[in-house]
Amino acid sequence: MPVKGRVTIEDVAAAAGTSMISVSRAFRDPARLSPDLRARIERAAAALGYVPDRAASALASARSMNVAVLVPSITNMVFVEMLAGIDEVLSPERYQIIMATTNYCPMEEERQLRGLLAFRPDGVLLTGIDHLPGTLNLLKTPALPVVQMMELCGRAGSYSVGFSQEDGGAAIARHFAGHGYERTGFVAAQLDPRTLARGAGFRRALKEAGLDAPYELMVPDRSSVALGAALLDRVLAECPDIEAVFFCNDDLAQGALFHCQRRRIAVPQQLAIAGFNDLPASAWTVPALSTVATPRYEIGRKSAAMLLDLMCGRAPEAARLDLGFTLHARESS
Repeated sequence: MPVKGRVTIEDVAAAAGTSMISVSRAFRDPARLSPDLRARIERAAAALGYVPDRAASALASARSMNVAVLVPSITNMVFVEMLAGIDEVLSPERYQIIMATTNYCPMEEERQLRGLLAFRPDGVLLTGIDHLPGTLNLLKTPALPVVQMMELCGRAGSYSVGFSQEDGGAAIARHFAGHGYERTGFVAAQLDPRTLARGAGFRRALKEAGLDAPYELMVPDRSSVALGAALLDRVLAECPDIEAVFFCNDDLAQGALFHCQRRRIAVPQQLAIAGFNDLPASAWTVPALSTVATPRYEIGRKSAAMLLDLMCGRAPEAARLDLGFTLHARESS
């Protein structure tokens, strides 16, 4: 018999020939039901077009089955891959990701977090470890597990999964020094804390190698391949004797590499170029781009797994999980 109006849990129970409690368990805790009963309920729900009321379920169980995720951008492949890793872990556990983008702005991060908390998430995945005091205050609720991603946090009671951005920048500096480059540069855009940490590591390692401080060009503009090309022109105009340039990410480095081809600048014979993140195209540029590969997909997976442990009352194996990075020294340097 067709159901009029919104399909309810009572309708599904009647169609499946079972109780409303069993239907509720089928969507909240399916492991407690036999496979046959669960399949019968799922068939009835699909036939009726039933969608569970998550708000009502949250009131009944004190769990929303929502996880709040904040990332700086959804157009940056780094964070898209991280989100894919998060989804791979949380979706099979029936958690719904509610996401917001911060646009690399600490104030926007605080505003977006406040909005997401209105949905009563069971946990929060947050990009980075540098947050405004207001953001940290919002996260102080003892019953709200939080895992910070992409960087490593040393604060007591905090949980994080990532790697040392500073050490990644230092690896590029040591690579340049090992190949005899003495006049180096650091070019950066979208000056978020991770970018600044890479620059700090680059400077530190150059100093340790006995080399001069690098030429630096740092702009607040949104990173892009086109910006990388434009910044290369500025670098060569301001520092014509430069030998090797570390661009803070692969977008900029790829733009610079393409522009070198336009300007007939031989890479690496006349100018060595390196980037950061190892985007998919970086291994296929001509010449292939030297870069630091970052484990953003695994960061997403491990962060979600750590949060899942915390939400289930289990202690993670480690509060601070360092997944490291890999330097790919390719043809461009």
